[in-house]
Amino acid sequence: MKRWWGNLAPAAASLALGLGLGAAWSGGQSRESAEGLLAQLPVVPVAAASSSLEAGRGGSGELAKYGLPGLSQLRSRDSYVLCYDPRARSALWVVERLDAAALRGSSERAACDFREDDSIHPYHRASNADYRGSGFDRGHLAASANHKWSQKAMGDTFYLSNIAPQNPHLNQNAWNNLEKYSRSLTKTHQNVYVCTGPLFLPRMEPDGKMYVKYQVIGRNHVAVPTHFFKLLRQSWASAPRERPGELPTKTQERSATGLKKIFSFSCHDAPQDLSRIQKQRVLGL
Repeated sequence: MKRWWGNLAPAAASLALGLGLGAAWSGGQSRESAEGLLAQLPVVPVAAASSSLEAGRGGSGELAKYGLPGLSQLRSRDSYVLCYDPRARSALWVVERLDAAALRGSSERAACDFREDDSIHPYHRASNADYRGSGFDRGHLAASANHKWSQKAMGDTFYLSNIAPQNPHLNQNAWNNLEKYSRSLTKTHQNVYVCTGPLFLPRMEPDGKMYVKYQVIGRNHVAVPTHFFKLLRQSWASAPRERPGELPTKTQERSATGLKKIFSFSCHDAPQDLSRIQKQRVLGL
């Protein structure tokens, strides 16, 4: 993930990781478009890619003669940007920007329906039938309540590409509380950037070896994450003040090293400025 961290200052980062909570738990209408959101996301410097494909028998130009398989699928919507994972039938990550205006409006959740994402090939997308009778909720990655400013923006959060299977107890309790906490930050911060996604973490089996195992549901084999993460970055004009009862979960202090470890699990690029982050709050749900 190349475009997430940059020079928001002053700023702080919070990482929320739902530990063992996936399969282990069997106003205004003039907000920016998603393209605008992409433009606002700070760009992290990365090694430059070659501007042209190498020629020659074994060069990349020759190998790409008939095209190359796609590696990532970005979807830009009014309320969020996501990178889709066809193998899991869900998103790798979803990025959204929250502010006070995003939370105001008359949009109704009751007017929204979970639906297939027609921009995804039928072979690679989830359907409502996959969730039916599975025992899992259709858990939002970008939360619908984050985008009351527009009925369309709220409706876009109901695409199944923005959904992942979640244990009902997680979805309706700790995860819901975490979403509320994210929204509460807009009371004291001008902008809150939220990155959310699934994780598929290894665990040791009785034979002493590490395995990555996860359940799949439905005819389309929608992957059930073993964990979920939510990364929050916000700017403030003064030092933050803790408020009792903001999030009823256990809070632990972790170093930047711990945060980098999470990025290694998620297969996304870690922020290059982690060494300058003094503390992160890892919310062990």
